[in-house]
Amino acid sequence: MAYIFHQDELPSLVSTVPGRERVFFVSKELTQTDAMLAGIMRYKKGAASPLHQHANCEHFYFIMEGKATVETAEGVRDVGPGDLIFFPADDRHRLRAVEPLFYFEYQSPNRFKTTILDGTKEDLLWERKDGKVWVQS
Repeated sequence: MAYIFHQDELPSLVSTVPGRERVFFVSKELTQTDAMLAGIMRYKKGAASPLHQHANCEHFYFIMEGKATVETAEGVRDVGPGDLIFFPADDRHRLRAVEPLFYFEYQSPNRFKTTILDGTKEDLLWERKDGKVWVQS
C-alpha cells in the first residue's frame, strides 16, 4: 500500500539546540519500516548540526533553498539550491546554515547509531510539538 502524507499532517520536531526543525515523511513510527528515514529539515541562519557520523547508514541531503557549508574530512565546502551531498556510512559531517536553509534528508537503513564527535547529547534530542521527545539513535 502506498503512503501519502502532507507535511502539515505530520509531527514537527524542534531541536533542543535552537535553530533546527524537521518533519519525517518516512520513519518506523509512520510507515512501520526501518529500511529508511526521510524528511525535510529547516535551519535558521547560523544553526548547525554537530560534527557527527552514522554507523551502518548511507546519508544524503538535497538542498532546496538557502546556503550552507558542509564539513567533511576533506574540508569545508559551500552548498546551495540544487546541490546533493552524499555521505557514505561512517563519514563524519556537519552542516551549517549561512542563511535560512531548507533541505530534504534521506538515511538508509534506519538501523544506525549516531556518534557525536563535536557537540553534546542534547544535539540528538528533538521535541515534538505535541510535547513528546524523539531521540535520534
